[in-house]
Amino acid sequence: MRTELALSAKPLTAKDFKSDQETRWCPGCGDYAILAAVQGFMPELQVAKENIVFVSGIGCSSRFPYYMNTYGMHSIHGRAPAIATGLATSRRDLSVWVVTGDGDALSIGGNHLIHALRRNVNLKILLFNNRIYGLTKGQYSPTSEVGKITKSTPMGSLDAPFNPVSLALGAEASFVARTIDSDRKHLTEVLRQAAAHPGTALIEIYQNCNIFNDGAFDALKDKQQAEEAVIRLEHGKPIRFGADGARGVVRDPATGDLKVVDVTPGDEAGLLVHDAHAASPLTAIGLARLADPDTLHHTPIGVLRDVRRPVYDTQMAHQLDTAVEQKGKGDLAALLTGNDTWTVGSSS
Repeated sequence: MRTELALSAKPLTAKDFKSDQETRWCPGCGDYAILAAVQGFMPELQVAKENIVFVSGIGCSSRFPYYMNTYGMHSIHGRAPAIATGLATSRRDLSVWVVTGDGDALSIGGNHLIHALRRNVNLKILLFNNRIYGLTKGQYSPTSEVGKITKSTPMGSLDAPFNPVSLALGAEASFVARTIDSDRKHLTEVLRQAAAHPGTALIEIYQNCNIFNDGAFDALKDKQQAEEAVIRLEHGKPIRFGADGARGVVRDPATGDLKVVDVTPGDEAGLLVHDAHAASPLTAIGLARLADPDTLHHTPIGVLRDVRRPVYDTQMAHQLDTAVEQKGKGDLAALLTGNDTWTVGSSS
């Protein structure tokens, strides 16, 4: 059954998680802030460095394993969730983290991502979303807004973008959150909750690419704009935002959809109270879709969903234990030469 994570023999610090490799991202890239936050958070796990693994795909974000003084694998395009699934199910004594980007995870890796989420493997997936292909120098990505002018769409993108949080919720992910690269306190708190979650946790991190898509999230970072644009979700609290909480989220009685309203003393009781543990993902999906993809106005950040359901690797380990108890250890030679095999030869 569950193999406990090996605790570190000594207290660790952020410095213990910094590798000896030169960090090579463009100056000003949001990846630096995310790396610093993760390195600063890792000691909280109290897990031995040898029992932590970072698996990445392809892209700027996927250099991450080189810079973490843990085990790691820079894998192949879009396949990080599949490789991490194999690792997490076969080595349940490890804390397995996936680092991926919007192109890596949602284009060629889309199928691998949704199946990891629906299986609920014990993985923590960090999805860096800069809404552009950075490593290959500025083509539009699956999260780029309609009309986005890039090297591959000189007349503007025609594709409707994915909403990664909405996609994850639709795939029945048991933990889904969104945060911002430059908000270290918020990012660290989301990492903390994801690490404590049994099963797959997906965190979308808005990350600035200052070379090919600079300022994509300015509305959420500029102090004055952010006050009116960012909706900070806290479980069990009414959803309010804006100056002095002047705006809030309610459910439209006519359509059942969520909408943003100006809060008056008379309608405070009607404000939606955030329930991250609701069994149904429908309200979380409604929250995820409040943000306008062009302006990012009314963008919820925080944990949208945190529910408990069976964890895939725990169930698989139980099946294996049961099989051994009932039938003993398997015989590979007997399997290879059993009744379900045959010899293929040339006809005379």
